[in-house]
Amino acid sequence: MLKLPNLNIGKISLLVAIMTWLALLFVDITRLFGKINQLDSSIAPEISYILQIIFFIMVYLFFHHSIQKSEKSNFLDLIWRGASTGLLATVVSLLISLFYYMLGDSRLASDPILKNVFYHIDFGFITLFLVSCTLLWKHLILYQKNKRIVNQWQGFEVGLLISMFFVFFNQNSLDYSFLFGLGVLVIFGISLSVNLKWIPYLTFKEKWKSILYLVVILISSSYLFIQILSYSSSLTPYLNLTDNLFLLALFAFVFIYSLFSFLVTLFNLPTSSVFEQKLVEAINFQRLSQSIKPGQNENQVLDILMDSCMSAAYVDAAWMEILDVKGNRNVIHQRFIGNKERKELQKLIEETKPFSDFIWDSKLNDSKTFIGKLTDFKYKSAMIIPLVIHKKTLGKIYLVKEVKDGFNKEMTNIIATFVGQACISVENYRLLNEALKNERYKEELQIAQRVQRSLLPSKLHHDDSFQIHGFSEAADEVGGDYYETQALGEGKYAIIIGDVSGKGTSAAFNMSQMKGVFHSLVQLNPSPSEFLIKANSALSHCLERNHFITTSYYVLDTVAQEITYSRAGHCPTLFFKAKENASEYLSIDGMGLGVLRSKLYEKYVHQKVVSYEPGDIMILFTDGIIEAKNQSGEEFGYERLKKSVNGSHELTASQIQQKIIEDMYEFIGSSSLPDDDYSLLVIKFLQKPQ
Repeated sequence: MLKLPNLNIGKISLLVAIMTWLALLFVDITRLFGKINQLDSSIAPEISYILQIIFFIMVYLFFHHSIQKSEKSNFLDLIWRGASTGLLATVVSLLISLFYYMLGDSRLASDPILKNVFYHIDFGFITLFLVSCTLLWKHLILYQKNKRIVNQWQGFEVGLLISMFFVFFNQNSLDYSFLFGLGVLVIFGISLSVNLKWIPYLTFKEKWKSILYLVVILISSSYLFIQILSYSSSLTPYLNLTDNLFLLALFAFVFIYSLFSFLVTLFNLPTSSVFEQKLVEAINFQRLSQSIKPGQNENQVLDILMDSCMSAAYVDAAWMEILDVKGNRNVIHQRFIGNKERKELQKLIEETKPFSDFIWDSKLNDSKTFIGKLTDFKYKSAMIIPLVIHKKTLGKIYLVKEVKDGFNKEMTNIIATFVGQACISVENYRLLNEALKNERYKEELQIAQRVQRSLLPSKLHHDDSFQIHGFSEAADEVGGDYYETQALGEGKYAIIIGDVSGKGTSAAFNMSQMKGVFHSLVQLNPSPSEFLIKANSALSHCLERNHFITTSYYVLDTVAQEITYSRAGHCPTLFFKAKENASEYLSIDGMGLGVLRSKLYEKYVHQKVVSYEPGDIMILFTDGIIEAKNQSGEEFGYERLKKSVNGSHELTASQIQQKIIEDMYEFIGSSSLPDDDYSLLVIKFLQKPQ
């Protein structure tokens, strides 16, 4: 596939413009040579006019492309480009005049062909200057464009294009049609020249520079216009290229817009400092609005606030006082004043009315600003602005000036706006930090949930003589309930269920300690009472003083069909007897692990044995089941649990567990949640396999 090369419009148009100018020069010299030697060159003036129009269009395209490429240039750069082009055209014209002045009355000075060459050089540079300035003015006019201005400019460009071809109608003679066309274009130019919205955005220094550049353009355009008039009176043997409607219209537009810009810039000088100040205030307000970003903190926001307030009020010294979390007053961002001088001045301010009326605990500080006079030798006026977030005073700013009555109403309003925005930014920063902390907390809780789930067994040890099914649910994101089993050999199994005091991550941590104790001691195959004594001793060294663990420990012997158990302050075990078709709670005394942390604990440990038969059911649970409350505050209780088991004893262990949970939620309401963690272990004994 044929790929077309990228065309550089600027270079092509410049090359065509140069070639067209050379062709125009050659055609006019040829025609002039024929006139001088009374020969018929057969070259019609229309050929020169066509070449002239092509030259205008190519120069226009070249500068249009050049300005578009440098669209990021500021206003001053654009004006300088016009001034530098005008200087170049003026210098070239002056050098030509100087050259002829040096020739004096010599024969070369009257040579018509040489004059024609220099005339074309002047014509070329004048065209470059006028076209470049016109397009530069276009960029300035359309700085803040709207539909009306765009349409107006487009109409002006169409008029300029028509004016190029006007030469075919009047041969560059100054008749009424020429003057009418020039008048229309001048009116167009004047209407466009009132669009000077770019001038207020210049700084004071930039305005002085622009005035200088505009003076250069005005002088250049005036001199070159006079030069054109001089050519008009001495071009009898030559083809007149400069008395052209297009060029004269550009002269008028460039001069008028330069004059308007010069006058408006000059009259704007006194207000430049005010506008610059407003611009700085707007930028400072934007900085405060955008000051909360990742990595920034309150101190950076307050630093921006201090700079903004000092800039708005032209103060001579300033500092900020902030309350820390302990209520201590700390001075930060101290500017243009030493510590010793600041302490003395601050003491004077706080003893002077109205500053002495400031109260840190006042709920109305967000609407107050304290301004007054000082009797200090150096500083004559001061201003205090409280920093308030949610009716709580965070700190205050001290601004002092060396002049009396140095703070006017406008300054006060601006500073109050800055302070209000800064307080919003600080509040946003704190909210952002709080949100980040919450996110980290959620992530930590998710980790804790995964850890807790890993602490509960995925498999419960058993044989074919009994079914066992466990279930646990945390009231918070993580809980402290624990159950597990361990095969001891010869048909024996260790079973434990426990409940850690408290809820949340601390309970889950203590639960992990209980798991570690269980796995360590169960290897010794202790009796239930021995297990509780050793577990209490181990946990007494790691549990905090205000924490304890309730638990029940069982050794299930499937050969003897016996259950040996001990209880450490845990909920009683519910035991269903199949022969009697009734259930009862196995009561045995005991104290929670970690409550008594000495050898005296052994006195509170007891051990019992219970036999079982096929069809019997044992329910191990935590207090979250029986203490679950309904909307009236009534607990699910032991009797409802017993009733639920009695009504589902023919089901499997898994189905019994599910029925108990369903009955509990039916009692408290399906939309409610229990107040505490709850766990269940359901063991159903089966007929021993033969």
